[in-house]
Amino acid sequence: MRLLRVYALAYLVFLYAPIVLLPMFAFNNGTIIAFPLTGFTTRWFEAVIATPAIRNAVQNSLIIAVSSAVISTALAVCAARASTRYRFPGKAGIMGLIMLPIVLPEIIVAVSLLVVLLGVGVNLSILTVILGHVLICTPFCIAILNSAFQSLDRSLEEAAYDLGESRWSTFRLVTLPLVAPGIVSSLLISFTISLDEFIIAYFLAGTQATLPVYIFSQFRFPQAVPVIMALGTILVALSVTLLACAEYFRRRSIARTGGPQSGGLT
Repeated sequence: MRLLRVYALAYLVFLYAPIVLLPMFAFNNGTIIAFPLTGFTTRWFEAVIATPAIRNAVQNSLIIAVSSAVISTALAVCAARASTRYRFPGKAGIMGLIMLPIVLPEIIVAVSLLVVLLGVGVNLSILTVILGHVLICTPFCIAILNSAFQSLDRSLEEAAYDLGESRWSTFRLVTLPLVAPGIVSSLLISFTISLDEFIIAYFLAGTQATLPVYIFSQFRFPQAVPVIMALGTILVALSVTLLACAEYFRRRSIARTGGPQSGGLT
């Protein structure tokens, strides 16, 4: 048991030590990423705000992340509703095909999309990145919303039908409010995945760089590394906040629909 605890502790230190070091060097006054630290400064964060290329990359990433989150969640609502409420031929195979991008290497997905898009004559742009991110975000959204719809008490919908509501009005007035926390969780998770995603954006962005692609390109210049450290600190803080909010809304969705609180966003 003690050996297992030591292993778990060593694993956590190995996993999270780089995240702890990131803000340390982001607030370090020196331009060389090494110990000892030379002093405290916030000028690297000021440089993040003052750099036009970073602002453009942030704008592109936000457009892509928001669009991907909305489209992925809308598609996931339909897919999760269908998979938890209806039976149809080939249901297992169709749902397995939709969830396939979770297990496929992103490099395979990115190269395949690049070949297909160039083959049909589509120019690489923000739109092509959105399409790629929708493809990889939708399975995660479905996994979250499946839990919300499965935990929903069907008797509530049946009661609405008995009171004269149509299927659409029941879905809008009863079902959606109950699964709303799950929808919010899905939006936050897909937004975070899209914002941090690099491989698909690298292949499909063309000349319009996203934030991860811009960060990758700047590591060739040593003088830009402290600014990238500051930018990375902001992104880590944002990602942790969004994931914490997503987990809160996921648990709230399960509690509202009467399901168990077990599991988590992994």
